[in-house]
Amino acid sequence: MSLPDLPFDPSHCLIGGSWRPPAKGGTLALIDPSDGSELTRIARGQSEDINAAVTAAQAALDGEWGRFTALERGRMLTRIGQLVLEHVDLLAELEARDVGKPLSQARADAIALARYMEFYGGAADKIHGETIPYLDGYTVYTLREPHGVTGHIVPWNYPMQIIGRSVGAALAMGNAAVLKPAEEACLTALMFAEIARAAGLPDGALNVVPGLGAEAGAALSSHNGVQHISFTGSVATGALIQQAAGANVIPVTLELGGKSPQLVFEDANLDEALPFLVNAGIQNAGQTCSASSRILVQRSRYDEVVAAMSKRYAALTVGPALGDHHVGPLISARQKEIVLGFLEKGADLKVAAKGQIIDTAPGAGAYVAPHLLLCPDPEHALAQQEIFGPVQVVIPFDDEAQALAIANGTDYGLVASIWTENGARQLRLAKALKSGQVFINNYGAGGGVELPFGGIGKSGHGREKGFEALYGFSTLKTVAAKHG
Repeated sequence: MSLPDLPFDPSHCLIGGSWRPPAKGGTLALIDPSDGSELTRIARGQSEDINAAVTAAQAALDGEWGRFTALERGRMLTRIGQLVLEHVDLLAELEARDVGKPLSQARADAIALARYMEFYGGAADKIHGETIPYLDGYTVYTLREPHGVTGHIVPWNYPMQIIGRSVGAALAMGNAAVLKPAEEACLTALMFAEIARAAGLPDGALNVVPGLGAEAGAALSSHNGVQHISFTGSVATGALIQQAAGANVIPVTLELGGKSPQLVFEDANLDEALPFLVNAGIQNAGQTCSASSRILVQRSRYDEVVAAMSKRYAALTVGPALGDHHVGPLISARQKEIVLGFLEKGADLKVAAKGQIIDTAPGAGAYVAPHLLLCPDPEHALAQQEIFGPVQVVIPFDDEAQALAIANGTDYGLVASIWTENGARQLRLAKALKSGQVFINNYGAGGGVELPFGGIGKSGHGREKGFEALYGFSTLKTVAAKHG
């Protein structure tokens, strides 16, 4: 199936407000994970293109974009958000075809992208400094200023949402952005850039250079004209990006992996919990940093929870993205092999239930049935390592202390959830859990646009979303005036 007509050439980069082929002319195949066919070809941007994009971004800061007031930046982002809503159907189809996620989930992501623009559009002129009491004869105040040129390396699992929370916040604070989308899925990044251009965003304020991580991504993270890097992706790649950026002594925001637990106590309301227990693990085929891949259940209700989750799992269907099944394909054949490799590691675990791949799913698609596994050992590889696929393990615990030890017993700390009606327990665990976000009697899978999001440990550092993202995309200046 061919792509809809697009107002740009997917094999080009957007640099300085113009679509242009990459300097060396290379392209990469973009594969539809639902059937393995080639969707289109995208630009294979390299260091020359990154250098041109950084130069264009700096020119924007020195020119029209740099003269925009906070109010004007806010209005611009709001206008972009309105145009995103006008293109929701197209964006949803591109994301579904590109990433493999069910169409309804892709549509929700497009609406979330618009919401990010609305939120940061409204927040752009709400970031204030403060006055500081100091010595007699002085007036001291602080200013929040943009870093300058910001680099954004975005993964393939949630392109629109992650562009919204990183690029949106960066532009709101007056930075100029260079975006390197993932080579596996970048159509919505390119379409968003065209929407921003159509909305009147000044040339160079947003530049997009697709390409390989080892080429375009490495060039962006090490470029001495970039003043801040935002990266979402794997721990290994995040460490490399931080090292590269460290040579230029610039700040880096890293949102990396997760092994997020949900803690289900004996007094939990299971009717309310069940949709969250399952959906938070299978959304986007489990390819979510904040996916709930560990379900910890108090032993007295373990069998009941397993039975209830198994019933839901047995009803799950897996199929092409545009068919809008519960679960779509994984992003690629390579990712499918990785997930199947984890299932081989878990061959000793009992399979409580599985979803079903529909009979008509194309054989070349990257499909893996969702698996619910019983895992009595919290140190098992499948209870410790990020799988990035539709696989959940259910782990029993006896008491609160053991639940906390298991929940905190991985290298990650991104999201956690507590299901209990005991208010004191809620507060104790919310404080004790080593996690960037804690949900009580719900699971936000990263939470809303307004909620600061990020992790600890190997889940990364820095915060995205909410006003915290705006602070991260700015630098604080202190002004001390002596006037006698």
